Amino acid sequence: MAKAPKKKSGDSTANIGFEAKLWLAADKLRNNMDAAEYKHVVLGLIFLKYISDAFEEMRARLVEGKGDYEGADPEDADEYRAENVFWVPKEARWSHLMASARLPTIGKVVDDAMVALERDNPRLKGVLPKDYARPALDKHRLGELIDLIGTITLIADATEGDGKSHRSVDLLGRVYEYFLTRFASAEGKNGGQFYTPSCVVRVIVEMLAPYKGRVYDPACGSGGMFVQSEKFVVEHGGRIGDLSIYGQESNATTRRLAIMNLAIRGIEADFGVEQADTFRRDLHKDLKAQFVIANPPFNDSDWHRVDDDVRWQYGVPPKGNANFAWVQHFIHHLAPDGYAGFVLANGSMSSNQSGEGDIRRAIIEADLVDCMVALPGQLFYSTQIPVCLWFLTKNKNDGKRRDRRKQTLFIDARKLGTLIDRVHRELTDADIDKITSTYHAWRGDPPPSHSGESRNPASYIDIPGFCKSAATAEIAAHGHVLTPGRYVGAEEIEDDGEPFEEKMARLMAELNGQFAESEKLEQAIKANLIGLGYGG
Repeated sequence: MAKAPKKKSGDSTANIGFEAKLWLAADKLRNNMDAAEYKHVVLGLIFLKYISDAFEEMRARLVEGKGDYEGADPEDADEYRAENVFWVPKEARWSHLMASARLPTIGKVVDDAMVALERDNPRLKGVLPKDYARPALDKHRLGELIDLIGTITLIADATEGDGKSHRSVDLLGRVYEYFLTRFASAEGKNGGQFYTPSCVVRVIVEMLAPYKGRVYDPACGSGGMFVQSEKFVVEHGGRIGDLSIYGQESNATTRRLAIMNLAIRGIEADFGVEQADTFRRDLHKDLKAQFVIANPPFNDSDWHRVDDDVRWQYGVPPKGNANFAWVQHFIHHLAPDGYAGFVLANGSMSSNQSGEGDIRRAIIEADLVDCMVALPGQLFYSTQIPVCLWFLTKNKNDGKRRDRRKQTLFIDARKLGTLIDRVHRELTDADIDKITSTYHAWRGDPPPSHSGESRNPASYIDIPGFCKSAATAEIAAHGHVLTPGRYVGAEEIEDDGEPFEEKMARLMAELNGQFAESEKLEQAIKANLIGLGYGG
């Protein structure tokens, strides 16, 4: 069985191990199938493998009957549900699929397994892919894919302080996230519909620090924002149950991906009754969230607008661009003590077309803009254009942090990031820490403590070329433009201590020496040409 090395949540997807090997093997079996179609074939099987492994692990404990499981019935579905483990009927267990992998009927076997799982687990109703029997899917390759996925163990045991063995979903989470990343890359622009790069999600989540409360994403894609929020809580000593997750997604297949993505991690979420367009039908109409986290479609011109919508508190957004419809939707759903962090196209920071500048000015004058971050280009699979992060809050003076009323922090992170291939860039752990620690120092947040002791917040200073705390009056003087480059200024050149006169004399001497060397080289080339019979 393949074992995976331990990996921090911040490790680059460019430096992974068995997930990459699994992807290469699985991709070879794709044949001529589009990545968009193959995605559901593979992720559905990985999901099935995981919940089957989790079930078999739990079943072994019940059969053993020790400790808390003494006298338990291994065939009682409620025993599994009590431990947040899906009940897997016999026809859906991975051993049954493996036994049928080489049969021409394997497609129907997988479909029947998915149907049985949904039948016995209401949380999964209507979620799982059930078209493995379709003629277009090569059944021989499907069997090979099942054999391949069967070679890895997606469950890892970890013994914690209470002496009990606990299930870890890290291995499956890594495989699932990595495959989502690769499918997004393979699909290009369409991939952005369901996947936000994890480094961008981490910046938003670590800026907002969602320890406790309601987390809302009205354009949730495959649920990456929620997964990172839960990871943040766990890594900082919080409790998973302290977060309540609310999401909405208009694309039915992407919504199913989100439900599966959270289900494999045991995360409960309310995605509403079905897929729905947020502007046509808000599924969480009365929700006020402590944290709004989103990556909505950029510059969407095909959206539904009702002119007298209660959400247009700062102005009616133009029909040709939904950017400020999304911004106002986020504000509408923010609790009085809430924070919003979201991705938008750079044009949102400066556009004055169709009344967008007036809406932005109204939002700034309402003192809602907490921080703006300019990101480098090439981070997204759906677009190569650079994007920005907006952070909003309704309360810049909550008594727990520095009073930042009538101030906004600007961070220019365009020079950060590392190319992982010819067209894609990632923010490193150091990059993410530089951005997030600057924001928390400005806000006056104490550094995270795993031991619970009280710690003082770091001091904040403006860094030319990187960050600047600007007053609202200064922003107004710039025409209410929110582009960080306007405020942070140029990066300071380090003073090497050499007096200007001495430096100038030294540089002139070096330049004259280079001119002399160039003249010697020119004469040598001419002499060689004459020796070859050219020139004269």
